[in-house]
This record gives sequence, C-alpha cells and structure tokens, in this order.
Amino acid sequence: MYATCLFCQKDLGRNESFETFPVGRRLAFDAAKGRLWVVCSHCERWNLSPLEERWEAIEQAERYYRDSKRRVATDNIGLSKLRDGTTLVRIGEPMRPEFAAWRYGDQFGRRRRRQLAIVGAGLGALGVLVVGGVTAGVGIGGFGWLISRAGMGIVRGSGEAVVATIKTHEGETLRVRRRHLLETTIEPGAHDPIAVNLRYAGGQAYFEGQQAMHIASRIIPAANRFGGSKENVASAVDQIEREGSAEAFLERLASVAAVATRPKSGTGLTRRQRRYQRWNNDWSTGVFGMSTVHRLALEMALHEEAERAAMEGELQALETAWREAEEIAAISDSLLLPSTVDKAFEAIKRRTSKE
Repeated sequence: MYATCLFCQKDLGRNESFETFPVGRRLAFDAAKGRLWVVCSHCERWNLSPLEERWEAIEQAERYYRDSKRRVATDNIGLSKLRDGTTLVRIGEPMRPEFAAWRYGDQFGRRRRRQLAIVGAGLGALGVLVVGGVTAGVGIGGFGWLISRAGMGIVRGSGEAVVATIKTHEGETLRVRRRHLLETTIEPGAHDPIAVNLRYAGGQAYFEGQQAMHIASRIIPAANRFGGSKENVASAVDQIEREGSAEAFLERLASVAAVATRPKSGTGLTRRQRRYQRWNNDWSTGVFGMSTVHRLALEMALHEEAERAAMEGELQALETAWREAEEIAAISDSLLLPSTVDKAFEAIKRRTSKE
C-alpha cells in the first residue's frame, strides 16, 4: 500500500487499529462492492487501495464499525470513530446507533472519587480547627451555626463560585454562579425538545433549541459535581436506552424537568431572603430539583447529542466525496479484474451477514 496521497503527495499517516493495513487515519470502505479508500487528511481526496490488500482490512473495518458505540449515519454513508482516533467511513445500509454507555461509568466514577476526596480533606481540616478550639478552651456553642454553615459550604461548594461562563449568540457573556442553579429551570421548548430559563449574574433569560442544549451542557456538570455511583450511572444509562436515543430522552426529560425544576412559591420573604434560605436549607429547587439519576442522564444525553451533531456535520461532505470516488473506483476495479475477486466479494458478504 502506498504511504503518500496520490493527489497531493502528502503523508497519509498511520493507524494502530489495522495490523494488516496500518496506513491512514481515516478509512472509507464499501463491503458490498469490495472498495477500500484512504482519505487524505490534507486534501481530503479518496485514495483507492490495491485490490490484493483490501479484503482482510474491509472485514476488520466492518467488525469495528458494528462494535463501535460512536457512530452516525445517513441512508448511504456512516461515520464512526475508534478509540485510537481512527475514523471509519462506511458505505451502505445504515445501522441503528447504540448508546455509548461504556464511556460514562469511568468518567462519573473519577469525578465522584475526586470530589469526595476534596470534601473529605475540607471536612477533616474543619474538624481539626474545632478540636483545636475545644482543646484551647474556646467554647463552640456560639459558633455552632458558623461551623455548621462552613461544613455545608464544603459539601455543597460555594454558592458564589462561578460554575459557567456562557457566551450567547448575541455576543453577551453570562456568568452563572452555583446558587443560580437553584433558580434555573428546564422545560420543553415551543419548537425544540428542550428550553432553559437561565438565572445568571444580573439577570435571567430564556433559551431554546441548540443554544439551550449548549447552555444546559455547561451548567449540568456543576450540578453533577459528585458524579455518580455505579448504580446511579447504570440507571441513567437505562433511562436513555429505554427511550431509544439521546434525542428522544431529552424530549421526555424536559416534561419531567419542567415540574422538578419549578421554583417553589415564596412565604412572604423577599427575593434575597428566599435565595439565602434556599441555598442554606432547601437544596431541591432549580436543576437540583431533578433526581441524581435524571441529572446524570441529562448530562450524558447532552454530550451524545453534541457529538452526534458534530459528526453529522461531516456526513454531507463525505457523501459528495464518496460519489465522486466511487465513479473512479468502479472504472478502476473493472479493468483487468482477477478471477478471485467475485469469490472474495461473496465470502465477505457471507461473513458480514452472519455477524
């Protein structure tokens, strides 16, 4: 196999996924027609591979694509990214995308362990101060409320801490503090699956559609500061898989969240008093009103949708490039084909249909 692009003469790069075909970081294949291309990362032209070097790589590519959790597809073309960064472009009938559950267990588990360690260290330091004060003969009765509040601040985090800085389509920069999450609601959009009524420093604004999803993806990790246990992560994954897709889950969750995140009615207190009371006593409003499982599932679904949208943006250009490359390949492969080609086609079809 050649190592440089036939069109621009640049290096095609290498991959670690295909032992028999280590050339290229983006491979395009059509198992039904026995085509295999290396897509140049510089000029984006498709380099048709020699016939004798395709067969094993095509079968392996089909297996990798089927096993991949990160894939999107149109009626004619699919895109998948392997763990080593190699991209597969599959030509043919699309497969149903699968939810990438394996990615989130480790991610939320690491976050949980990290935050528990931080909180444990903070509470430990607070305990040393209390014990030291008692040993020195300082009574803590009058300071009990302050100590309790300090401990709560360590566990919950500072309400004044800025947890997200968001730039709107209009160019405005919004600073969201942790306490603002208590006054931020999520609901179904008028024309989109999800809408966010965002509270931020100095104001409040309503967002829908892609902008709402982007904002939610920035603030929900702050609410999921402690990640999740294996059981909660598994339950969150199950919630999404039962809906069939991240998009369908977002539509359903928006209706649930509209009730769960709704602000509770006041009791004659001023807005400032309600905010203060809420942060110190009632931690069940705004995005914190959703269950831990729903918050984890929402973060997963938002991530999946953002990745799907990014990958789908590539598909239209890839489909145009494939049609052009297929015309050339059809002519090239029809010239002086060896007698074993038809047999190889049939063998590949039989094996891939059984998997």
